[in-house]
Amino acid sequence: MLTSEEEKFLLYWEANRTKEQSLFRQLLPGLSFGLIIGVAILLNFISGWYTRANMVANSQSTPIVLVIGLFIIAIFCSIFYKRHKWEMNEQHFLELKFKKENQDSLADKQQNSDNNSPLN
Repeated sequence: MLTSEEEKFLLYWEANRTKEQSLFRQLLPGLSFGLIIGVAILLNFISGWYTRANMVANSQSTPIVLVIGLFIIAIFCSIFYKRHKWEMNEQHFLELKFKKENQDSLADKQQNSDNNSPLN
């Protein structure tokens, strides 16, 4: 028997699963997650805890390269995070749908066997 939460999830996901899969819908909400990782990398770079790497970075790269790299990392993390979340929801949806179909088929079989019993 499915709980009310599971039923609500089935209805919601069946209505919104294609809309949630679009790239634009995956990019915007997950962008904050990607920006957090980008800021952590930037703070690590600014802190200068590894002096040799800091010297090499200052002599061979420009800040524009760092900003572009952080932007790419933020976009990648946001898309990866939301895609993973979508796949987890899709897996949960398929499991609940399978469970519901099995329960419905068992109920139908039981009802048919009750109707065909010799006591009727």
